[in-house]
Amino acid sequence: MNISAFKTAATLSIATGISLILFSFLGGKEDLFLLLNQDLGSVADFFFQYFTHAGDGIFWVPLALYFILYKRKLLPLVLSAIILSTLLVQTGKKIIYPNEARPTAAIESTEQNTIHTVKGVTVHTNNSFPSGHTTTAFCLFLLGCLLLPYRYFWLIGFTAALLAGYSRVYLAQHFPLDVGAGIICACITVYLSLQIQNVFNKKWDR
Repeated sequence: MNISAFKTAATLSIATGISLILFSFLGGKEDLFLLLNQDLGSVADFFFQYFTHAGDGIFWVPLALYFILYKRKLLPLVLSAIILSTLLVQTGKKIIYPNEARPTAAIESTEQNTIHTVKGVTVHTNNSFPSGHTTTAFCLFLLGCLLLPYRYFWLIGFTAALLAGYSRVYLAQHFPLDVGAGIICACITVYLSLQIQNVFNKKWDR
């Protein structure tokens, strides 16, 4: 596994997540949302409407199947990532911040006309914190850095994961605060999953 690439990717991800959380508290999470949610035109609408699916949980299914069939020794890493990311996100959504309002429900009606939404996208109103799509996208990115032998994958992977996270704000589904928390959840998930994989590696090496 490429631990060096993972450390670089994790450091960059943590810095990004903390920055989003910090700016949300310093500048106000609603103001930061409105700043980043601005209409960028029809091309951006089309792109983010579909690219947001890069964070869909369904991507875990083919990934898990691949490791079950071809890379069973690394299965603890992937299964742990699936389970831990789900637990962290759902704990945030259902227990710590149950029914936390999303942007269109939280922002005052006087500012509703400033929120950009994309036609054809169903905008949700609750369970805002953290962003599950962002968590999944960054988990996949960090796992890719660990497992793929490509030197510059972290650059492409980070860009893709960040765009997936930004899409949640652009589509008015989440606050930047939720995205930042989703990134941190992903970092915690993959770090803990790596430790679990190391435990299994030691058992198999005996």
